[in-house]
Amino acid sequence: LLGALLGAAQAAVYFQEQFLDGAGWQKRWVHSEYKAERLGMFKLTAGKFYGDPVRDKGLQTSENSKFYAISSRFKPFSNKGKTLVIQYTVKHEQKIDCGGGYIKIFSSDLDQKNLSGDSRYYIMFGPDICGSETKKVHVILNYKNKPHPIKKPIRCKVDGYTHLYTLIIRPDQTYKVKIDNEVAASGNLEDDLDFLPPRKINDPAVKKPHDWDDRIQIDDPNDIKPEDWDEPEYIMDTSAEKPEDWNDSVNGKWSYPMIKNPLYRGEWQPRQIDNPNYRGVWPHPKIDNPNYSPDYNIYSFENISIIGLDIWQVRAGTIFDNFLITDDEDYAEDFGDETWGETKDPEKEMNIRQTEEEQERERVIEEKYFEQRFKKKIKEKRKSQRDRVMRSSIKKEEL
Repeated sequence: LLGALLGAAQAAVYFQEQFLDGAGWQKRWVHSEYKAERLGMFKLTAGKFYGDPVRDKGLQTSENSKFYAISSRFKPFSNKGKTLVIQYTVKHEQKIDCGGGYIKIFSSDLDQKNLSGDSRYYIMFGPDICGSETKKVHVILNYKNKPHPIKKPIRCKVDGYTHLYTLIIRPDQTYKVKIDNEVAASGNLEDDLDFLPPRKINDPAVKKPHDWDDRIQIDDPNDIKPEDWDEPEYIMDTSAEKPEDWNDSVNGKWSYPMIKNPLYRGEWQPRQIDNPNYRGVWPHPKIDNPNYSPDYNIYSFENISIIGLDIWQVRAGTIFDNFLITDDEDYAEDFGDETWGETKDPEKEMNIRQTEEEQERERVIEEKYFEQRFKKKIKEKRKSQRDRVMRSSIKKEEL
C-alpha cells in the first residue's frame, strides 16, 4: 500500500477499514440490538477462495434469511466544499439470489445499538440483487429528510468474485459511480435525482392549436365495410332438443339455448393508413418554473460520522471489505488498485482451481459408482447363469 500511504499525505482519510488486526474489528464495529431475534451475525473470514488469506478477510454474513445491522463510528466531518468518495468491496461468494450488498452513511446522532431499516441515513450506495429483475446499484441521497434515488439504471456485478464499488460526489454537484475502478455512471445530481422541481414547465397560458393534427395514423376513408360483415355474436342452437323431463309449469317455457356464432367477426374497423396531415408531437412552449429555486448545497452533509451495513439476505455468504471514505479520488483509485486490484486475479485462479478439483472428485466418485454397478450386474448375471445350469441339471435328473 506504499502508493496509497504516500497519497494519504495529501488526502483526507476519514475512515479506512481492512480488518487486518484479527478480532480487533469487534471494538470498532457495533452490532445493532434492535429486534435482535431477527438479526444475523457477521464473522471475519476471507471465504472459501481468496487472493490473500489475510488481506482478503472481511465481514461475512453467516445466517440465511436474516437481517443484518452493524456500524462503525469515526470523527465527524462535513463534505461542504470538498469531494466525497465512498468506496468498499463486495464479494457475493454464495452467488446471491436475493439480498443487499449496499452500505449506508449516517450522521453522528445515530443510535448504533438501535440501527434498523427505519434509521435515517445520508447516503445509501451499493449493489442490490433479487431474482432476475433486480440487479442494480443503489445511489440514494437524503435531501430535506427525504431519500431521493438515482433515476439512471446501473447494473451491478452478479458473479461470485470480489468487486470494488466507488461513489464520488463533487462540490460542483456532479457525481460518478465506478465499479472495479471503471466508470459505470456519471452526471449531475440535480438532473439525475429529483431533488428540486423542474427548471422549466409547460406554459399553462398556451394551448395546442385546434388544427394541429398529431394522429400518426387515421382510418382509410376508402375502406368500406363488407355487406356480409354484420352477424350476431350469439345464435340459437336449433340442433338442441327439449329435455324429456322439462316441465313448463315449473321451469318455464323451454327455448333453444344460445351458442357462439361461428360467423361472428366482431365490430368492423376500417384499416389504418398514414395520416397525410400528421405534424408530429406539438412542442408545448416552456416557461421558467416559478416554484424552482436553485440549491447549490444538495451535495453536502454535516456531521458525517458513521458507516453501516443494514441489509436483508435470503442466502448468506457476502463479504464486505476495504472500506474507505476520503476526499481524494486519486487516493481512492490507488487504494482500490493496491487492495482489490492485487488480489482479484489470484482469487479467480484459486476459485478455478477449486472448481477443477471438485469436478475431478465428482468424476472419480461417478466412475466408482458405475464401476460398482457394473461389477454388481456381472455378479448377478453369473449367479443367474449358475442358477439356470442347476435348474437344468435338476430337470434332467427328474426325467
